[in-house]
Amino acid sequence: MSRDEQRTKVIEMLNKALSMELQAIHLYMQQHYHLDDLDFGELAANVKLISIDEMRHAESLSERITELGGEPTTDLAGPIAKGQGLKEIFSFDANEEEETIEAYTEWAKLCREYGDTISANLFEELIEDEQEHMNYFDNVDGHLKNLGDAYLARMAGTPADTGEPKGFVLK
Repeated sequence: MSRDEQRTKVIEMLNKALSMELQAIHLYMQQHYHLDDLDFGELAANVKLISIDEMRHAESLSERITELGGEPTTDLAGPIAKGQGLKEIFSFDANEEEETIEAYTEWAKLCREYGDTISANLFEELIEDEQEHMNYFDNVDGHLKNLGDAYLARMAGTPADTGEPKGFVLK
């Protein structure tokens, strides 16, 4: 495979990862709104923070795609799961994160085989974050399964505040 073909393959992998991150952003923000509406503020706040992590991932992937001469995708990897029950969200999300870790692990390996250590390192950095996300979702799912309503009672009415937002308008 030529260098150009390898670069094209790496850009395809990075764009697939970007589409997965964009899907996760949409999913987690939708879940954040739902959890906040149900008055489970701490759960909502943490899901929102994970969504913001995914936004950072999307930005890093987009920058790398551009560096390689590609065009970052705006497509989502698939449809957004909606209407999940409170007790389904966290097992679903843990599974999504696990699938992401598996894909990124394979893509990091391929990037190394193609001689692109920068993209391989990016995937490996993202894997660390995704592992933390998976651990959080898995832990909450375990609490829901083991403690049920007692855990939910502890979470009800907790604040959804994630700190003062920073952005273009609020610097």
